[in-house]
Amino acid sequence: MEIGGEQEKQDKGFHDLTIVLLISITCIYLALVIQFRNAIKPSSFLPPFPTHGWPLIALLLMGNPSALCLLGIISLVGVIISHVIVLFDFIEEKHAEGEPLEEALLDAGIIRLRPVMITVGATILGLIPLAAHGGPLWEPLCFAQIGGLAVATFITLLLVPVFYSIFVLDLKIVTWEARQESNE
Repeated sequence: MEIGGEQEKQDKGFHDLTIVLLISITCIYLALVIQFRNAIKPSSFLPPFPTHGWPLIALLLMGNPSALCLLGIISLVGVIISHVIVLFDFIEEKHAEGEPLEEALLDAGIIRLRPVMITVGATILGLIPLAAHGGPLWEPLCFAQIGGLAVATFITLLLVPVFYSIFVLDLKIVTWEARQESNE
């Protein structure tokens, strides 16, 4: 006979959600490899993943750590990856247009900043009432989203251009050839 209870159920649920998170990250990576037809470029998406530890810090500060917050973190992965795809796609478009690397990276950060910030701001403002009065089920999920989005968005907007430039300039894994303008 084994003695179990809520803690055992919570631990099993947390373990199952961790497996789902790892499968999700693998599937996202494979989808990006197919989308960009390159196995190396999507690896510039992976550095923002450690920023998902911020939701846990937000939950600890709010005094509400829970295994349910992992659901919020899983959905946060999707939101942050969509922001990274928007930046990455913009950089790739500028590359196709023949723009120099530095200009493409700056343009991606500046031009895409407003739409990303509007989306994140609207999401955070929309989650605040639910986080404040949503009860024990919704509060951990909302705090994970709010804490994660607030920090991970800024880090992502900084890290993606930095890692992309490292892959191009330092590691030379990704090639970048800007068109030469002729003065004829």
